[in-house]
Amino acid sequence: MTAPKRVAAIHDISGLGRCSLTVIIPVLSAMGVQVCPVPTAVLSAHTGYGEFVMRDLTDYIGSALDHYKRMGVKFDCVYSGFLASSEQIDHCLDFFASFPEALKVVDPVMGDNGKNYKTYTPELCARMSELVAVADIITPNLTEAAILLGEKFPEGAVSASTMKSWLVRLSQLGPKTVVITSVPLLSGGIATVGYDSERGSFWKITGEYVPISYSGSGDMFASVLVGGILGGDSLPIAMNRATTFTTSTIKTTYGYGTHWTDGIMFEPQLFRLRSEAELNDYTNL
Repeated sequence: MTAPKRVAAIHDISGLGRCSLTVIIPVLSAMGVQVCPVPTAVLSAHTGYGEFVMRDLTDYIGSALDHYKRMGVKFDCVYSGFLASSEQIDHCLDFFASFPEALKVVDPVMGDNGKNYKTYTPELCARMSELVAVADIITPNLTEAAILLGEKFPEGAVSASTMKSWLVRLSQLGPKTVVITSVPLLSGGIATVGYDSERGSFWKITGEYVPISYSGSGDMFASVLVGGILGGDSLPIAMNRATTFTTSTIKTTYGYGTHWTDGIMFEPQLFRLRSEAELNDYTNL
């Protein structure tokens, strides 16, 4: 038995709505990974509720990092997500630089469905490329990929060749591995597409379409992906594991008629994260 991998998770925590740290902590813990939360903000409810109370924790992040460095703490992964201010970009960069051996994962949370989130200013979106530049892995959705590339958000299905071009261009910004979620492909279905620049390989996982989008689904996908890779999965197997679990929990939630703001009902299915990943669902893009 080996000691659990340790992840510094730089994300917000919301009281209502399953997303960010309230998803990341249980998911990675169920996969045998220790999560050390570094909250960027505390919200009474996530921003999708329209009305919420928020406390910016920018001043806390740097102090937490200083403490960890004094203690000589080591992290196997530093994983950033929702940020409350452009200044927090600097703190994330400090975290990444302070643990050079750690896997650097950036979920460039900025928007969805072609629109920026309410709290994401043009300055904050523009500076996200600084984190992407030092990341090993990034996990944007289609909206965030378009923002990073300065492209117009696609209003319909896109071709595999377009997605290959976007994946390569995003990798050229810095990260070795790029995974884009929520991609409607011309060939059919909603897909997750990935690119491993070191091997020059492209991958596609097609999930079943469910006519609703739940808060926190991107956090769930990225967390399972991180847990899989830290556990030794290859990129396509980690993508497959993340897609399979996320799709299954979304279908369960939809069956209960849960409102989208409540997020995905994942709690009863956490045990499934300890099982072997199915190996027949991924294909080349």
